[in-house]
Amino acid sequence: MSRRNQKKKRAVRQNSNVFAMFDQGQIAEFKEAFSMIDHDNDGFIDKEDLKDMLASLGQNPTDDYLEDMISEAPGSINFTMFLTLMGEKMSGTDPEHEMLQAFETFDVGKTGLINADVLRDAMTTMGDRFTDEEVDIMMKGAKIDGRNNFDYRSFVHVLKHGE
Repeated sequence: MSRRNQKKKRAVRQNSNVFAMFDQGQIAEFKEAFSMIDHDNDGFIDKEDLKDMLASLGQNPTDDYLEDMISEAPGSINFTMFLTLMGEKMSGTDPEHEMLQAFETFDVGKTGLINADVLRDAMTTMGDRFTDEEVDIMMKGAKIDGRNNFDYRSFVHVLKHGE
């Protein structure tokens, strides 16, 4: 076998702009906090790490409470995911999967599209109601196709990651 074929395959990494959300000082502080929470120093925060950290602060969290905290991440919590979660908390927006779930309620066919008129009606008549002007502002930046369908997956992607 040639030397080239003997190399180990590396995991494909996805690009993340989470590091651009913070300055170097903030990243250093988050790294220190991450290291303090990661009690077993395996590079991941798990339920036991959270339990140990909270116990060191005099707390006695239930398993349900710990599970709720861990489930806020869509996968394992390494430092990049930790930064992403902190960025979401700091920016005041819901996590991407929760935003998609909210729109999916109106997407019966699971196509990623919702009729813009149906969405407008729901946003102005249900829950925390938007004004027509607020919906107009939102729709102005959204992709709406020739059939008057709002592409919510694209919309959420732009909100969370930029264009």
